[in-house]
Amino acid sequence: MTREDLAKKELPDTPGVYFFLGAKKEILYIGKATSLRNRVRSYFANDLRDKRSELIQQMVERAKTVEVTETDSTLEALILETNLIRTHKPHYNTRSKDDKSYNHLIITNEEWPRVLVVRGKDLTERFTEAEIKYHFGPFPSGQLFREALKIVRRLFKYYDTDKPLGSERSKVVKGRIDFNRQIGLYPEHGDKVAYEKTIRHLRLFFEGKKQQLIKELKKDMMAAAKTEAFEEAERIKKKIFALEHIQDVALIQNDRKIYRDERTVRIEAYDVAHLSGQDMVGVMTVLEGEEPKKSEYRKFKIESLSSSNDTAALKEVLERRFNHPEWPFPQIIVVDGAAAQKNAAEFVLKKLGLVIPVVAVTKDERHKPIRVVASAKLRSQYENQILLANAEAHRFAVAFHRQRRSRRQLS
Repeated sequence: MTREDLAKKELPDTPGVYFFLGAKKEILYIGKATSLRNRVRSYFANDLRDKRSELIQQMVERAKTVEVTETDSTLEALILETNLIRTHKPHYNTRSKDDKSYNHLIITNEEWPRVLVVRGKDLTERFTEAEIKYHFGPFPSGQLFREALKIVRRLFKYYDTDKPLGSERSKVVKGRIDFNRQIGLYPEHGDKVAYEKTIRHLRLFFEGKKQQLIKELKKDMMAAAKTEAFEEAERIKKKIFALEHIQDVALIQNDRKIYRDERTVRIEAYDVAHLSGQDMVGVMTVLEGEEPKKSEYRKFKIESLSSSNDTAALKEVLERRFNHPEWPFPQIIVVDGAAAQKNAAEFVLKKLGLVIPVVAVTKDERHKPIRVVASAKLRSQYENQILLANAEAHRFAVAFHRQRRSRRQLS
């Protein structure tokens, strides 16, 4: 398959799974992506052999076409990829790496089933076939799989103790389990029927049957409402909403971090403008390569403050920005200010589990740049782009603030 062949394909900029197919429509390779368009394009870079391997380059040359299946989230793409690889065992997936090092997810066949992550090489040594109720995997990307489990854990409470529940011999171990119940990590004690339902829901989720799971939850919600168990109905409703709007920011970030050297560096710059706390606004500007991408500039009316507080306003802007995982993620974030603004931005990123370098541009009293607070490597490679992005953010913020102030005065 060539770049010219790819140019004829309409690929969506959405999460999903892609399939490279051979001359007889046989599946050669299956992968998952945050953006199907960007991910598939990356296989046609000139340095594919260096970035991937000679084996993957051979696969692309042998492929005749590529097909895709879209998913609602990166998490679901990860699960679908795993299930499809296990079903079809494509030639180039099974040869690309020794799957004994991959993670597997198992649900034990016990009175209180445990949900455990096990390495492929340890699977048969630790468990017999009869001891495993359900088995999912292998999951090739360990980092993404760990992020996926964090998301799943927020939706479903399950046990992952080292030993079967009820076999604890020390008060320390029992105390640890009780503590995990209290903080909501483990299920409430004793309700076996509810826990069996949780295990069923986990199975459906990891089988890629999210719609069936949602259908069952809606049925449970209606039943709870009918018996006037409104708190239970509300709890189920929140779980349905979470499933329908999976916020996998960390997954997207990790996926893009792994492949970011294949894409043009994206810089996002942020600034806040106001007059003594009035008409406070924030903005985001974008540079890709060395060019402003004005179609992706964003404006934010500050909603959480009634007085002047630049760092709190910056935090609000960043939190609202990263509530949009569908927007492309940046490789560099630029803030206008000094240590306070840089620390505020890094605080938000840490809270969201994102690893993105933050650069601060310090100005003099005439708002001229006097220092770029960044690593020597970032300064040497991107200082011009950082300053341009910052200047665009300041210009855009001032213009938006004046617009709001004028409207208020006119009204």
